[in-house]
Amino acid sequence: ETPGGTILVEAHKQLEELVLDRATMEFKKDVGNKLSQVVYEGKWFTPLCDALIAFTKSTQEYVTGEVKFKLYKGNIIKAGTTSPYSLYNESLASFTTGDMYDHHDADGFITLFGLPLKVRALKLQEAKSNESAK
Repeated sequence: ETPGGTILVEAHKQLEELVLDRATMEFKKDVGNKLSQVVYEGKWFTPLCDALIAFTKSTQEYVTGEVKFKLYKGNIIKAGTTSPYSLYNESLASFTTGDMYDHHDADGFITLFGLPLKVRALKLQEAKSNESAK
């Protein structure tokens, strides 16, 4: 019924998947469900509602970028997503040697799970350096 809205929501989801780590995405779904319940019950002006909205806003600070879709017969087909805050780093994904990823770390999966957070920290540090240089 609202094709433009559907496309915008899908584009936003694609950017979130690129920028947010898995644990934040999972928790954001829970927060979204709880926020829906709180609003449905008319509890808009409660501390809980304020906290849920604050969390949601904090997750959106770096959700920005470019999304390309192909639209065909009512279908939205992803054609590419980029963001300056993307947690995807080709040098890490390609399994080449580099300063950031040591293949011996595979022995400890906790290190591997922490890589998106390390990339995010580097991106944020870079963004803050660029902002302070202006």
